[in-house]
Amino acid sequence: MSRVCELTGKKAMVGNNVSHAMNKSKRRFNVNLLKKRFYLPEEDKWVTLKVSAAALKTINRIGITAAIKEARSKGFLK
Repeated sequence: MSRVCELTGKKAMVGNNVSHAMNKSKRRFNVNLLKKRFYLPEEDKWVTLKVSAAALKTINRIGITAAIKEARSKGFLK
């Protein structure tokens, strides 16, 4: 499975490693992903999601129900 946040769609970015002599080689900036279980009281079930740390902070702020509703409207969740 790819390293993509299921709520925000965040994925790895590409950049350069830059040495002191300014030599550049390609590198990846991976997303800080966590596999987390959330309880949905409306549906009375547990769901497991791969979410980024930023998405986890959003869930803590607005709640899992609102976060999933927003992700579905943007097309990240089914």
